Amino acid sequence: MHNLKWITVIFPWLLSGCLSLEPHYQRPTVPVEKAWPQGAGYLTPEKNMPAASEVPWRQVIADEKLRQVIELALNDNRDLRKAVSDVEAARAQYGIQRAAQRPTVNAGGEGSRGRALSATSPGSANNTQISQTYSASVSSSSFELDLFGRVHSLTQAALESYLSTQEAEKSVRLTLIADTTTAYIALAKARSDLVLSQHTLQSAQASLDVTRQRQRNGVASGVDVAQAETVYQQARADVASNTTSSAQYLNALNLLVGQTVQEVLLPENLASLQYAIAPVAAGVDSSTLLQRPDVQEAEHNLKSANANIGAARAAFFPKVTLTGSGGVSSTALSSLFSGGAGVWSFAPGISLPLFDGGANQASLDYAKAQKQGYIASYEKAIQSAFKEVADALARKGTIDEELAAQRDYVAAAERSYRLAERRYREGVDTYLNLLEGQRTLYSAQQGLITLEQTRLDNLVTLYNALGGGVSLL
Repeated sequence: MHNLKWITVIFPWLLSGCLSLEPHYQRPTVPVEKAWPQGAGYLTPEKNMPAASEVPWRQVIADEKLRQVIELALNDNRDLRKAVSDVEAARAQYGIQRAAQRPTVNAGGEGSRGRALSATSPGSANNTQISQTYSASVSSSSFELDLFGRVHSLTQAALESYLSTQEAEKSVRLTLIADTTTAYIALAKARSDLVLSQHTLQSAQASLDVTRQRQRNGVASGVDVAQAETVYQQARADVASNTTSSAQYLNALNLLVGQTVQEVLLPENLASLQYAIAPVAAGVDSSTLLQRPDVQEAEHNLKSANANIGAARAAFFPKVTLTGSGGVSSTALSSLFSGGAGVWSFAPGISLPLFDGGANQASLDYAKAQKQGYIASYEKAIQSAFKEVADALARKGTIDEELAAQRDYVAAAERSYRLAERRYREGVDTYLNLLEGQRTLYSAQQGLITLEQTRLDNLVTLYNALGGGVSLL
């Protein structure tokens, strides 16, 4: 329609660039050392080991059964589903805000028919006449001409919020992988503890039976029997406790996975996971932390706050809105598009804030304060990430030495126990030394199992603290 030519003239102007009042964004200075900690407690950085950011989790998790359990968790975990839903919601919100940068164009039609007094024959008996009109139009209503970038800034803020939720979803995904692996290891450790306590119970039962027999033969005293029973009862209590722990750790794993994990996928014991986690390196320096999902999430929140300052500043300037329509009108529907008359309207409006009781200034102050808060959150996220990596590196630097010492301790305790047992049976030594040897061996074996769990957990923690292969998730 020739009467709609104004649309082709006005729209390019409306959609042209606008002034932005957002502050220039500058990433805050990284508030941690560039180099990883060195010295006592830390290993020399590995040169031939791939950096965590370059390794997908499926390569880090070397155990096939554990990989399958993690896959189940990634499909069914409710926290992850919630995070994914949050991303979808943020994407939709961004789409709504982005639509505000474009005019809303509607097509419509209407008709009317009515009886009214005739102005040409007021004295006539038949002084009324029937009138009718029909119209069709295309219109745009209350479109804001974004001269000072207010709508653009709000759209940018919504975009950054959307990107922030994306990073939050990645963080939940990475944490879920780590938590599922840690829960799997904890279950394996509980099962190893249960087996150890069961073996100790059997050994204590045998020792108690022998001691009672020796008492009946007049060789052992009632004190010896009582001491033998203390080890037996302690092992009996540990069996019950470890049985409970095994059930509870399985429940925790099922909650993370989102369904009941079949027994065929569960670990037999901790020894079966000795090579389940592949080690990764920390990389060249701490700059790798900037790629962690939670750090990226904090930075996107900061950028969103920066854009909100631009929108708050634009509120001090005039707001221009445009409303217009164009179409045809006719007294007969049949001739609406062939002989109808062209009609159009164009109604620009402008409003300038003169007095608002300080609301605009308060909004700007609020946006600036929010930005400062997000700067602090961003810096804290980096500092927390650095500490997590530093702690994991410190644990990694000494765990092998501690494990070696603990294994030697177990071997020595086992020799001491065997010697004490032989000396007691031969009547050379008291039962107290045998009892002490048995307790020492049991405690040393428990400590070895705990340290092996710590070693595996540390491998998982370091990969997670470094942000893992986020882009490869």
